[in-house]
Amino acid sequence: MRQILLSSARARILSAAAPATSLPRLYAAARSYSVSRLSPVSANQRSTRSTAAAISRFYSADAAPDNQPVVGPAEKHEFKAETKKLLHIVAHSLYSQREVFVRELISNASDALEKLRQLQTTSAKAGSDKPLEINIAIDPEQKTITFFDSGIGMTADELKENLGTIARSGSKAFIEKMQSSAETSNAANSIVGQFGVGFYSAFMVGDKITVYTRSAKPDSEGYCWVSDGLGAYTLSKAENVAVGTKIVISVKEDAKEFLDKEKLSEIIKKYSNFVGFPISVDGDKVNTIEALWTKDKSAITEEDHKNFYRFISHSWDDPMYSLVYKADAPLSIRSILYTPSRNPEAMGFERIKPGVSLYSRKVLIMSNAEGLLPEWLRFVKGVVDSEDLPLNLSRELLQNGPIIMRLKSIISSRIIKWLQEEARKDPAKYSQFFNEFGVFLKEGVCQDMENQKDIAKLLRFEISAKDSGQMVSLDDYVERMPKDQEHIYYFCTPSRKVGAESPYYVPFEKHGTEVLFMHHQLDEFVMGRLSEYNGKRLISVDSAEAGKVLKQWNDAAQASTADDASPPLTTEQTDELTSWMRESMGTQAKEVRVSERFMTYPAIVVDFDSPAVRRMMKMMSGNKGDELPVSPCTVEINPRDPVIKGLFALKSKNEDLARKIAQQLLDNAMIAAGIMDDPRSMVKRLNEILKATVS
Repeated sequence: MRQILLSSARARILSAAAPATSLPRLYAAARSYSVSRLSPVSANQRSTRSTAAAISRFYSADAAPDNQPVVGPAEKHEFKAETKKLLHIVAHSLYSQREVFVRELISNASDALEKLRQLQTTSAKAGSDKPLEINIAIDPEQKTITFFDSGIGMTADELKENLGTIARSGSKAFIEKMQSSAETSNAANSIVGQFGVGFYSAFMVGDKITVYTRSAKPDSEGYCWVSDGLGAYTLSKAENVAVGTKIVISVKEDAKEFLDKEKLSEIIKKYSNFVGFPISVDGDKVNTIEALWTKDKSAITEEDHKNFYRFISHSWDDPMYSLVYKADAPLSIRSILYTPSRNPEAMGFERIKPGVSLYSRKVLIMSNAEGLLPEWLRFVKGVVDSEDLPLNLSRELLQNGPIIMRLKSIISSRIIKWLQEEARKDPAKYSQFFNEFGVFLKEGVCQDMENQKDIAKLLRFEISAKDSGQMVSLDDYVERMPKDQEHIYYFCTPSRKVGAESPYYVPFEKHGTEVLFMHHQLDEFVMGRLSEYNGKRLISVDSAEAGKVLKQWNDAAQASTADDASPPLTTEQTDELTSWMRESMGTQAKEVRVSERFMTYPAIVVDFDSPAVRRMMKMMSGNKGDELPVSPCTVEINPRDPVIKGLFALKSKNEDLARKIAQQLLDNAMIAAGIMDDPRSMVKRLNEILKATVS
């Protein structure tokens, strides 16, 4: 007889393995199967068995899904006029993506389970011996999605109060009640569904919703709530209803994509992967990743960090830095943040999206949340979880209100402090980080006025006193300054080699003054936005301000070379030469004068548009390929230089060649200043000068 029963049960389960299996058939198969263990079965049969087992665990033998008859009269209730309008808004326009109905219903189920767990700690009569879990079943044949939770359930009055009024939130009331008691205030922090309208998001995909529920309170009865979302609902008593809540959504024709198990599972992983209770779809557990940010920092291993980082960032590198940050005041914050090992933007990929997602009590509010952090921190990956978020209706309609702005300020400041700590802890490792992500910090200096001074502490630059590649902070530079040095000197140059050979830097080298070398195209804008640091002005070595300092050094140099065998040109000679050079150089030179700064080159240009400004002007002009003309600049000559003295003598003997040399001196000076876009234009003239020299 036992063998006959086994064979019959197996036949029923194999029959139920078809894709169109209905929930009642599957449950009946599960009940038949429970008499004994079957022999090994196929993968398809194992899937059916796991689904059946999940449903069998949730329902007792007398509470099968097909055995919950409505008894007694059905009471019809009309929604209030304003509730009807709100219901229409929720179902049709409140949420930008219909898939969020899964998130909302799971959040409600999680709340119900948390409420039951709290009730069980305070009352021995709380009636439920089922596992605290959430099960979802899909029935493509009947076109239904069913959400089960073994939570606290609802009484008839609670159904009317929570589901009959769209703006009413049972979770919100529960939190207020819990927080009034010192012993249970922590339990209130686990409730996520305090948003009032989440349940009705199911009408975005369903044309009818049926709710079976029975409260865990002693002597509670089962009820069935039904609505088509058009303005009314019915409430009836029902028999054989298990403690908890079952929501059956009759799926619309245009929402049948949600009847796919894989799609539903992906939605759960996207929004509800960190809910604190097991979530299964057709018997398979979906939420397998732990909410790492809720754990104690000391309990998280490096392997945990690596796996979690890869999960949330969808990448395969390892995090360079990790931060677990928690705070209770002024806002409740639980967060875990990472910096990647590589900068995707530096590899030629498009501008990356913000990498930090916003959660509220482990439920996703916004993935890659724009506005949560400043734009310059888009390279940071991780999770920020706060229960203080001002979510009035939809989790998606975040406002830039005071709480959000405060959260942004707190997290940004903490990230900056975190990076400063890492820089002090391991300067060599931080240098690697800066080489990858320094461009983002420079953006921050230009954009984030609130944190500008603190971000500036994170900048690193090469310095003339150290080998190429060795970097220092602005604080390091200030500490190295002689007591009589008033300013911080820097030089924006394409490379260290070009900078070291520049006529603008050589005087500082001769004087023994250290200079910061900066090679990134943003550096000039960064220095311009900072203007000063730690009370010291930031001065470029090719600026007019630097020229005033160099004049003092020039006076000292002239005094030391007063008896030089090769004295400079006289004042009369320089006046004659500068006037002639100004006429020879045409409109490119607005003035030619004797330099007052210490110089080792024949000539330089000053008062010119910087290379960075010229690049910006070229971009704004539309980058049509036309050469951007150089604005007229001032030429300064060195009357001690042999080339200048030779040019003075040559203009009287061979003026044509002298004019070519004067023009070449101007081009050489513009190249040294980095403002000549295409030096090929001077090649013909340079060859003519060489020919005249060697012939």
